[in-house]
Amino acid sequence: MLSYILPFIVLIIVVVFIHEYGHYYFAKRYGVGVTDFSIGFGQELFGWNDKSGTRWKICWIPLGGYVKFFGDRNVYSQADQEKIIKKYSGEDREKLFVLKPLYQRALIVFGGPLANFLLALIIFFSIYTFVGKDFTPAVINEVQDDSPAMVGGLKQNDIILEIDGNKVESIMEVSKFIMTSTDEIIDFKVRRSNDELLLKIKPDTILGEDNLGNKINKRIVGIKLGAYNDQINHVKLGPTKAVYHAINEVYYVSISSLKYIGAMIFGKADTSQLGGPIRIAKISGQVAEFGILAFISMMAYISISLGLINLFPIPMLDGGHLMFYAFEKVLGRPLSQKTQEGFFRIGLFLLLSLMLFTTFNDLKDLGLFK
Repeated sequence: MLSYILPFIVLIIVVVFIHEYGHYYFAKRYGVGVTDFSIGFGQELFGWNDKSGTRWKICWIPLGGYVKFFGDRNVYSQADQEKIIKKYSGEDREKLFVLKPLYQRALIVFGGPLANFLLALIIFFSIYTFVGKDFTPAVINEVQDDSPAMVGGLKQNDIILEIDGNKVESIMEVSKFIMTSTDEIIDFKVRRSNDELLLKIKPDTILGEDNLGNKINKRIVGIKLGAYNDQINHVKLGPTKAVYHAINEVYYVSISSLKYIGAMIFGKADTSQLGGPIRIAKISGQVAEFGILAFISMMAYISISLGLINLFPIPMLDGGHLMFYAFEKVLGRPLSQKTQEGFFRIGLFLLLSLMLFTTFNDLKDLGLFK
């Protein structure tokens, strides 16, 4: 149990700290007062005050964090503008988040997700620069009898060039592109002799195991892969190429995640794959056993997920605040306090429902439910 808990705590502390520091950085840049910088919720375990009066603290529920601005009523940056104007004057007004120009408030809010994406970029860049990236072409060594691959026309010795329009640069990417595809039919672009062919494959879905031994629904096409001419091509990249491939990986993970979430909403993808803190703790412990490189890589993917989730237009999340600012831009004034309160109640209901659903999936994954 401890082998799961410790990696999970380290993972959460890092990605949450980076997220909240994104808010903090832009807040300080624009002169907003910050009263609290918290990792976790609930009762404070320990903390300290810096020279500007910000309380930096660790709280006992390590499932998130927050930055509280001067004048906010709560950790969700809710504030009654009319009451604040009456309550504060002079220098204190200069520190109020709610009275800052719209673009500054938007940047402060967007700073959290932006920091998460930057963390992932830095991790991928570092891996590609100092460890390297695989560029081994994917060659089909075997096509299983009566498999979707055989029915669709894939053959032995075909070199896979693209899957659903995604360029296959490495043998490692084939299973990733198949698993993350939400289409019923997957397009395979292959090179056969001197010809390039576009084939349509309808994958099967089976109950199998991932690389960590966890039960998952897997999409398979029935092929076995090998390296082209049995040559492994693992290359350390220069700064320019490392930046390019790091950006490409963050972009791909973001887009494929959004597509998968959309497919789940419309009933076209398996919702049992949606997990919460318990599953993340389990997987982080399993990944940590493979070493620091695997763990840091997972941290990058979790950081992207945290950034994406926070951009959803749900009140209480960063995306909900950005949605309010969009309304403010169109209407020429902020939404009324009563309207915002109503949206926040809806947001709370949605987040609690999602938490219950993911917790049920996590417990089911542990075998507590069938």
